[in-house]
Amino acid sequence: MSETPQELRYTDTHEWARIEPDGTVCVGISDFAQDALGDVVFIELPETGTEVDAGAEVAVIESVKAASDIYSPVSGEIVRVNDQLTDAPDLVNSEPYDGGWIFVVQPLSDDPNSDLLTAEQYQEFCETDSNEH
Repeated sequence: MSETPQELRYTDTHEWARIEPDGTVCVGISDFAQDALGDVVFIELPETGTEVDAGAEVAVIESVKAASDIYSPVSGEIVRVNDQLTDAPDLVNSEPYDGGWIFVVQPLSDDPNSDLLTAEQYQEFCETDSNEH
């Protein structure tokens, strides 16, 4: 079973979101997603300063199996990207919730978690989703 940290929130497109102490939202892809992708070989990071809408495509992740879009779970401005992924994209595989984070958004909303799934809801979604394939 994939690791699904309880303190994070999730999207139905397999991104995770963590609210940082400064109010920004750190974003990456879930353990379930990295496992499904296989070995990540390249990540096209978004530009800092880019304004994004919740659900908007902001980055591309390429693995040995496929290329997939990464979406922003919240509306706001991208304020940081994980430059380490340029040289070590496999951090997404080895540390999906730590060193493999992808970007940070300064959210427009006071409650960026409001439309996101809890860990329990996300696990249920993944079980249903994998049973359908």
